[in-house]
Amino acid sequence: MLELKNISFTVGEGAEKKTIIRDLSLTIENGKFVVITGPNGSGKSTLARIIMGIEQPCEGKIIFDGRDITGLNITERAKLGISFALQQPVRFKGIRVHDLLQIAAGKKLSINDACDYLSEVGLCARDYIDREINSSLSGGELKRIEIATLLARKTKLSVFDEPEAGIDLWSFQNLIRIFENMRNEIKDSSIVIISHQERILNIADEIVLLVNGQIKKTGTADEILPELVGTTAAVDACDRLK
Repeated sequence: MLELKNISFTVGEGAEKKTIIRDLSLTIENGKFVVITGPNGSGKSTLARIIMGIEQPCEGKIIFDGRDITGLNITERAKLGISFALQQPVRFKGIRVHDLLQIAAGKKLSINDACDYLSEVGLCARDYIDREINSSLSGGELKRIEIATLLARKTKLSVFDEPEAGIDLWSFQNLIRIFENMRNEIKDSSIVIISHQERILNIADEIVLLVNGQIKKTGTADEILPELVGTTAAVDACDRLK
């Protein structure tokens, strides 16, 4: 379980000082698929970076599985079972997909085990297992390989920052299917996605609406989506990805 207690985050000084997150408190229970949404500039990506430890809050505490992790860095949080998927996955020239999955798992993986993770994200394993993580891979392929590494880590908390960014409609449709499978299989872990795509919002157990760095409302898709339809906080994927 993740608990954010009275989190605030400010940048700049003096007249340039700006509060991005303001006295925010949020609890994410185990076994939940949570989507954080809101208009551009509402602090969504900043909040994701605070959860992972890329940014440190100016005030407040972060509790993970009962432990105060506020002062822990990215590596320490990763060792506790928190994973972070970037908007644009990193390319690693010279590193094969099999190598990356083994690094994520923290142990040697047989070809069959590595292929199982690739199959879970809809990739034909024999076509990808020996590919390098380089510019020959499309944005959609990189996204799915990144998700496969999270599966290999058996992570307790997976945070995705706008996973739909930079991919085509076909890849997005496959991404939705993967998230639907992940949602159906989570038990003691949890998933947090930063997104304003309506199809991702529709499969959430809980939607958190963030406005001006504060939580305006939380609830199910049925409770929150009617308020968002037609706003920049919930845009249909078909329109965004044409």
